[in-house]
Amino acid sequence: MRSDYVFTSESVSEGHPDKVSDQISDAIVDLFLSKDPEARVACETLTTTQLVVLAGEIRCKGVYENGEWAPGALEEIERTVRNVVRTIGYAQDGFHWETFEFINRLHGQSAHIAQGVDAAGNKDEGAGDQGIMFGFACDETPDLMPATLDYSHKILQRLAADRHSAAVPFLEPDAKSQVTLRFKDGVPVAATAVVVSTQHREGYDAGEKGAELQAYVKGVVADILPAGFITDETRFHINPTGTFVIGGPDGDAGLTGRKIIVDTYGGAAPHGGGAFSGKDPTKVDRSAAYVTRYLAKNVVAAGLAKRCTIQVSYAIGVSEPLSLYVDLHGTGTVSEEALEGALTRVAAAKLGGLTPRGIRMGLGLNKPIYAKTAAYGHFGRKPEGDLFPWERTDLADDLKAALA
Repeated sequence: MRSDYVFTSESVSEGHPDKVSDQISDAIVDLFLSKDPEARVACETLTTTQLVVLAGEIRCKGVYENGEWAPGALEEIERTVRNVVRTIGYAQDGFHWETFEFINRLHGQSAHIAQGVDAAGNKDEGAGDQGIMFGFACDETPDLMPATLDYSHKILQRLAADRHSAAVPFLEPDAKSQVTLRFKDGVPVAATAVVVSTQHREGYDAGEKGAELQAYVKGVVADILPAGFITDETRFHINPTGTFVIGGPDGDAGLTGRKIIVDTYGGAAPHGGGAFSGKDPTKVDRSAAYVTRYLAKNVVAAGLAKRCTIQVSYAIGVSEPLSLYVDLHGTGTVSEEALEGALTRVAAAKLGGLTPRGIRMGLGLNKPIYAKTAAYGHFGRKPEGDLFPWERTDLADDLKAALA
């Protein structure tokens, strides 16, 4: 590992067109899981000027069975979609929650996929697809997340909170942030650059109103970054294109699953390539990425390493993972090989294993908990009730005992 370097991560707000799509897709997942905990959902969303389109494959008791929609189901889906857009705050001429055209092209799940995923006879539930998934944790922040991404998320969360509360008069939903930090001896010590682009109301791109917006954003950044991180050498780029009035799906089309690095670790760790939003927890793209984050976070919380990357892999229709790999990046107090064995034993004892069924039952994933994940990252969040169970650190003592 390098000890002295500069690293950057970005985030996007709930009003970014891709995140609008992610939130709609996950609201559909939650809707179906609230009706049927065993629902199968793969929902993709397209958003553009005054248009939202759903596409994908589903199976859900009481909603879509035997090729037929239940009475009122289509209307409830449309209400759910419009409510997501209304809650985000889009009531603009180019994208208005009440007037956009809505097209629903969801249809039944392929029987050939279902036969591989469903449990039958002596066959356990199989993985919903092949692929590789990664989990990561590091000790750069209290939430054991990369600092660059953590601060990028928090800047936009603050902007969104101030917009929803009307604390400032000029913010609109679409926004992006980017934080570059300098690391010394592997520890973040200063911000070398901060980029924030926020959609705004007319007139806030120049003059006194433009200066007001600039000062506000700099104040938010100063509140979020640790004391001393902003120096005379920190470069700020706030709305560097000049004007940002046209935004959201009206300014750029959005698609589910295009912000997978924002959703995970900001580029500080590998990514298997599969998106999370719009997928029920039988899809290991989602559930296995959650469980590997859970295990990696507990490794760091247990003091077994400062950084931990975990990879698992699956074959479609096969229940057991094909591989488990651990990399402690030279920061571990135990060997990776020993830790791989301990993780396997602890996962078997506490979760029921790393099979799709073990993961979703052990973490309680068959619940309508996903809409909250779809903006500001799936990781580094506070576990509350049923939400974000993969962020708990309740395996730390078990891991230490398994290695004793």
